[in-house]
Amino acid sequence: MLLGALVDAGVPFTLLEETAAALGVGARLEVRKVSRGGIAGTKVDVLTEEHAANEPGHTHDHHGTHTHEHGGHSHSAPVAPAHTHTAHRSLSTILGIIRATQLSALVKERAIRAFTLLGEAEAAIHSIPVEKVHFHEVGAVDTIVDIVCAAAGAAALNVDRWVCSPLNVGSGTVQCQHGTLPVPAPATLALLGSAPVYAAGPAMERVTPTGAAVLRMLDVTYGSLPAMRVVAAGYGAGGRETPGQPNLLRLLVGEEAEEEATESVAVIETVIDDSTPELVAFVSERLLEAGAWDVYRVAVQMKKGRTGVQLTVLCRPDLTPVLRALIFRETTTIGLRWRLENKVALEREFLKVATAWGEVGMKIARWPSGKVANASPEYEDCRRLATQHAIPLKQLMQQAMKAYEDLADGGE
Repeated sequence: MLLGALVDAGVPFTLLEETAAALGVGARLEVRKVSRGGIAGTKVDVLTEEHAANEPGHTHDHHGTHTHEHGGHSHSAPVAPAHTHTAHRSLSTILGIIRATQLSALVKERAIRAFTLLGEAEAAIHSIPVEKVHFHEVGAVDTIVDIVCAAAGAAALNVDRWVCSPLNVGSGTVQCQHGTLPVPAPATLALLGSAPVYAAGPAMERVTPTGAAVLRMLDVTYGSLPAMRVVAAGYGAGGRETPGQPNLLRLLVGEEAEEEATESVAVIETVIDDSTPELVAFVSERLLEAGAWDVYRVAVQMKKGRTGVQLTVLCRPDLTPVLRALIFRETTTIGLRWRLENKVALEREFLKVATAWGEVGMKIARWPSGKVANASPEYEDCRRLATQHAIPLKQLMQQAMKAYEDLADGGE
């Protein structure tokens, strides 16, 4: 499906054909337009000598009859007779095939990483050394071609980063050489790691270990659609028709919008009605020392006429466990809530201006065009100099702003 989406988005099919031929494993690619749920998409099939030998006249529609790859397993859909690949290859053999090609260093590096991740996942699942892992379906010719061509097509796009929505992994079970396994398969689950997943729709497998390995090799991040100007879109078709949901993978290629820089921010909140102001102030200081971007307190009226304080903390998402633990440890609260929100910030820069009492730092915020949106003196610098020279803080801040304005006028 990714190969189809890449071709649909503009990657030359000849590039993928040349990549498959460079592997020297007796495989070629076939491309055609199909319809899934009434939407046109591109279908790419891998045709191998094994297919031709085992199934003369096979049209390679793969409508639910293809044996799906699952790490070191071989899973077949319970439908019409499926063509089964019998090639078993060790990880070192597959890596040797990839290294022997004349493909670019980036393509080989990514493909090698994908298979290495698959091998490590299988080794961990079966509790054996990675050197003893022998791939069954994943080692088959078509899957080697799938992964290496995906690496080549991705490199051809020359994009800076890959972003994916949360993954619908499906539900139900799959049959493999080790028996009946739940969806997602163990290798898929191991490879996805901390990727956000969910299950929706009819019981079926929607993410395979090979697909998960491709996501890992591309260093995909997960989240909502980033702000971008779309320059190309591609739809890669799967082999099955899925009622109510087109079996398509959509790929959007675009240029990141510069109007606003968006990032995730974690918001932690709790309301405390049985604590002293001194304790809450102390906790606020500790939270800032621990890495919080900001901490603020708001007086609130609670049930039964009690007055409380709502403590709100803004921080990087990865700091939430540490800061939540700190709040529980240092306050009397027994519950809190937290969420992720989008943060938009202007570009900032810092410079020094001279005043009669010493240098003061200035924080400058700029629009994407480069025009200054705001400028303000650094409070701590002004506070230090005002205390040191026994002058009003406001006087020092006013002179710092005047010095910056004179500097800016001179620059113009």
